[in-house]
Amino acid sequence: MADLKDFAEQLVNLTVKEVNELATILKDEYGIEPAAAAAVAVAGPAGGGEAEEAQTEFDVILKAAGGSKLAVVKLVKELTGLGLKEAKGLVDDAPSAIKEAVTKDEAEALKASLEEAGAEVELK
Repeated sequence: MADLKDFAEQLVNLTVKEVNELATILKDEYGIEPAAAAAVAVAGPAGGGEAEEAQTEFDVILKAAGGSKLAVVKLVKELTGLGLKEAKGLVDDAPSAIKEAVTKDEAEALKASLEEAGAEVELK
């Protein structure tokens, strides 16, 4: 029983990076979708463990096109390199990811551009 408590302690104290690596191993090597591992990552370390790592990658999510849909479609086309039809589909299907895993500076620049065109945007 002591071994299980030690194992639980190790799981609770994993960093976000370590949880992601564990999730990859579980999925690739064992075919297990690690939904529970994500809960551990969200819960974070118990009892004042190490500080949470700063987020380095962001997703730019278009929540709504706003009043100027055509301008937003054109801007999405320009920012993503998609064709007009694909860009329109992305805007029509909002909320949708415009770009994923980008730096904070790039994400904020994209958000500012899209909001200037009238879109409602969030960073995750």
